[in-house]
Amino acid sequence: MSDPTVIPRFIADAMLGKLARWLRLLGYDTLYSQESDSIIVQHARSQDRILLTRDRGLAARRGLRVILLTSTDLEMQVAQVHAAVGIPPLIPRCMICNGSLNFISLEMAHPHIPPHIAATHRDFHQCQQCGKIYWCGTHWDGIRSRIDRALGCDQAPDTNSDGG
Repeated sequence: MSDPTVIPRFIADAMLGKLARWLRLLGYDTLYSQESDSIIVQHARSQDRILLTRDRGLAARRGLRVILLTSTDLEMQVAQVHAAVGIPPLIPRCMICNGSLNFISLEMAHPHIPPHIAATHRDFHQCQQCGKIYWCGTHWDGIRSRIDRALGCDQAPDTNSDGG
């Protein structure tokens, strides 16, 4: 499953919402589904997505590419997915809806962000799908540290996260 020329796309089941958000932060196209197992399987097959699950029964379904996660620890889950796909983090995606992010100017962000953020930040990204605006806020260092630990190196994305 670690062909570096193929960018993986994932679907995470209901047990893995936090992992889905963190994989989006790492730039992986990751759907999160709380639907029935049969619907999740259908989406995985029809959209050529790798199923992420802790459910052994779901993982045993035929005709799926699956990463069966063995830990409940977020950092260990990120590490397991990263090891399975073998590609470095990509451009971050929206942690809320999985949409693509575009750079926007302070002028465009200003009406939608708190005044203290406008006074102290210059780099903003906005989701093309849901409109959420992101910036590297005060807890970005903690996020980056967790990603570094999970990946076992300094491969965390340099831009984005935190946001409003």
